[in-house]
Amino acid sequence: MADFDFDRLIERRGSDSMKWGACAEGELPLWVADMDFAAPPAVTEALRRRVEHPVYGYGEAPPRLRALIVERLERRYGWKVEPEAIVFMHGVVPGFHFALRALLRPGDAMLIQPPVYPPILNAAPAWGLRALHNPLRQGEDGRYEVDFDDFAAKAAQSDLFLLCNPHNPVGRVFRRDELARMAELALRYGLPIVSDEIHADFVYRGHEHLPIAALDEAVERRTITLMAPSKTFNIAGLETSFAVIPDEALRSRYEAAMTGLTRGANIFGFVAAQAAYEAGEPWLAALLRYLEANRDFVADFVGRRLPGVKLSKPEGTFLAWLDCREADLPEPPGAFFRRQAGVCLNEGTLFGAEGRGFVRLNFAAPRTRLREALTRMERALQR
Repeated sequence: MADFDFDRLIERRGSDSMKWGACAEGELPLWVADMDFAAPPAVTEALRRRVEHPVYGYGEAPPRLRALIVERLERRYGWKVEPEAIVFMHGVVPGFHFALRALLRPGDAMLIQPPVYPPILNAAPAWGLRALHNPLRQGEDGRYEVDFDDFAAKAAQSDLFLLCNPHNPVGRVFRRDELARMAELALRYGLPIVSDEIHADFVYRGHEHLPIAALDEAVERRTITLMAPSKTFNIAGLETSFAVIPDEALRSRYEAAMTGLTRGANIFGFVAAQAAYEAGEPWLAALLRYLEANRDFVADFVGRRLPGVKLSKPEGTFLAWLDCREADLPEPPGAFFRRQAGVCLNEGTLFGAEGRGFVRLNFAAPRTRLREALTRMERALQR
């Protein structure tokens, strides 16, 4: 791991970082899903070579990138798609908004599973839609499950299902049987499926990600899958994502909804994505080992040293969903830990009413920084 030093503390203040700029001097930001690690060396070198070419005109997707994505989907998931199924865009959030624009009309209903990523939670009002909630159900061990009786009841009243898998913020990686049951109910009631799978590469031992569209051809024909190298290789600022839409008619509707709103990704994003998929796998393997150790470190620290705080180990993502409801705090936990510990976290209510009393912590940081943040939180609870 000599070439991949995830313990390195990189100064990000003064680099126009949204993550760090939102926090005051002295505060530690563990909020937005942005890793504090250098991108893979292969990506940096590819960008350096492209910058040396002095013309930065309009770009287009390299055929090689499209082929790499097709190969990767088959290698990782056994999912065979044609190159034309790939539609490039500048982000997964715009990606599901394009889908809502393409497939729904004002007054239609979309099914979501809170507590969930805020842009998913807040997408319906942008298009005059109704959001029907199928809240994930938390067991005694803190682990979340799908309430399938409620899912079926809500699906019968919905016009589209917007899935988040691996789930942000609760960290579930849904099993094949869970995906199959959700897909069966969605198809029974005629719902297209839009699946945000941006965290697909962050899955830990004992778990396996499966794109819901890879279940079978019937599901594939009704599904828009949203993926990206952006989280995986820490290149989110280059805004390069893609949809996988094997069905030609569905893809045509989707591309029509994009008209005038995007030209796809930019030339630097294409360069970075191709370099990441060509040469970034060793870096990613090392990263996952480091993140899993960070996850275990956080879980151990929370269990032993943060009284009143609970954590069910995430199966995927690099986000910890901390249950602070038994800590008897005088204010919402995000506000408390920022004020009393100087640690910036995401307030749980941003993810829906089901997040009251929770915070989301991003553990994709050098372990010394993570230890410092958790120690500050411990001292705040002691006071």
